[in-house]
Amino acid sequence: MTLQNRVLPTGDIVAVPSYGDLMGNRGILHDEVRQLGTARWTHPNWVTCLLEYKGRKRELMAPGRYTELFFLDEATALAAGHRPCGECRKTAFAKFRAAWNAAHGDTDLRSLDKRLHRDRVSRTRQQIRYDAYPADLPDGTFILHNDTPHVVHGNIILRYEPSGYTASATLPQSLVQVLTPACTVATLAQGYRPELHRTAAISR
Repeated sequence: MTLQNRVLPTGDIVAVPSYGDLMGNRGILHDEVRQLGTARWTHPNWVTCLLEYKGRKRELMAPGRYTELFFLDEATALAAGHRPCGECRKTAFAKFRAAWNAAHGDTDLRSLDKRLHRDRVSRTRQQIRYDAYPADLPDGTFILHNDTPHVVHGNIILRYEPSGYTASATLPQSLVQVLTPACTVATLAQGYRPELHRTAAISR
């Protein structure tokens, strides 16, 4: 059975066969038969983790355990409102934290997570989006182009599909909707570069 545990840049959680490059955690979202309810998080500390770490093994969506969520790559996870885990992705988290502090000032981890939560979802539990010109956005930012998620990659954008990036286009000149939270975009602007799925290299 294909589980509903794949997170898109739009924040939607869908059922697709592949897992992608990273796993994430927002708390317990599933029931005893591994079905998601209406909740899409139960705590504000949304992280992204390695698929393998120190030989640890998990039963997916085990009763009473957190719901394992999966992302194509780190840019996708950031767009959905996650950040690197401070344990299994210690190096990435240190780089993210340094860029975050450069963008927002020195903050403790609790304040960082609270700011991320405020920028990623509205009071109606919808993804917060805003308008910007693509030329003003750093690499790794997700936008909507022709109603489809694309990631900014130099002077082009790459079209996202759950299986990978499938095509490229020149950077649009008009305003677009930005999917990546504003506070994360500011962090990317300070030099943090999320890893992209291997298909980014063949979609150029």
